[in-house]
Amino acid sequence: MYLAFLSSHRASSDQPLVRLGESSAYVRAKITNSERDLLVELEINSEKANRARINQNPIRSQKELFGLLQCVYFSPEDLDLVRGDPSERRRFIDQLLTLRNPRMAGVISDYERAVRQRNSLLKSRSNYSSLQSWDDQVAKYGGEIIAARLSVLEEFTPVFSEVYKEISPKKPAGIVYKSSIEGATSSPESNTEIILAKMAEIKNQEMDRGLTLVGPHRDDLLLHLGDHLVKGYASHGESWSIALSLKLASYQLLQNEGASPVLILDDVFSELDEERRDQLVALANSAEQTFITVAVGSDLPPELTGITYLVKNGAIKPATGAA
Repeated sequence: MYLAFLSSHRASSDQPLVRLGESSAYVRAKITNSERDLLVELEINSEKANRARINQNPIRSQKELFGLLQCVYFSPEDLDLVRGDPSERRRFIDQLLTLRNPRMAGVISDYERAVRQRNSLLKSRSNYSSLQSWDDQVAKYGGEIIAARLSVLEEFTPVFSEVYKEISPKKPAGIVYKSSIEGATSSPESNTEIILAKMAEIKNQEMDRGLTLVGPHRDDLLLHLGDHLVKGYASHGESWSIALSLKLASYQLLQNEGASPVLILDDVFSELDEERRDQLVALANSAEQTFITVAVGSDLPPELTGITYLVKNGAIKPATGAA
């Protein structure tokens, strides 16, 4: 999964990925991409910049790895997509953007850097005129991100609603994009103009709080079941169904576009009831390549077949009696 997103879904930084006492960790994978066989190698360093190679040739930036491997993962932490902070849902939609259009990874990175720089100036109470260049960058990249999110949601939401209907037909599920700007559209230029106008309108508030208060980093995905928001109203089972549907719909959307993403199921079967397990088993059996982890062997549904490995004390070996 790290090769797909250049980040861990559990750790906020790379440091925990490196074994204690070591300075580096290594990830290697052979990938078939657009009928090309690629050897991708990534050196994750705890105290210096990471380094990457493709077919043993060094590359200038890790960002060149985006798009080589498409991956959809599902884990117990995905319940945070429903019950957690808006940042979880923003990360979800941005990862989907990156999977479909690797160039967006650079846009998102440039936007986050611009917001950090602008916030730093706001906190230091710099003259507002000194913010102009960062205003322009936040508005430019932010307008593009909002437009891309709205465009992908236009395609994603019907797929998500249909997937949820197959899991639980009682109430229709939907997604509404909640933006920090009024009149957000799929036009980057229009969004940029609106962001700049909003910044000018609330500049005193931003100076007082030392924060950028407008842009895609303030937005959210509102998940609905019927007439109610999922967050705060949905039952535990409904919340799991929504989280599962988000990931199943991601996979289906990519597959509809001709991709064959790797599916990763990280210790989730013990969390799901029989009906939801069946949905996941069906997807696992249809995927070209699936990796499944379980803490207890009995959590693995018997309908799944494949090679089974035992991971113990840092060592990996075929499990006894593996299929």
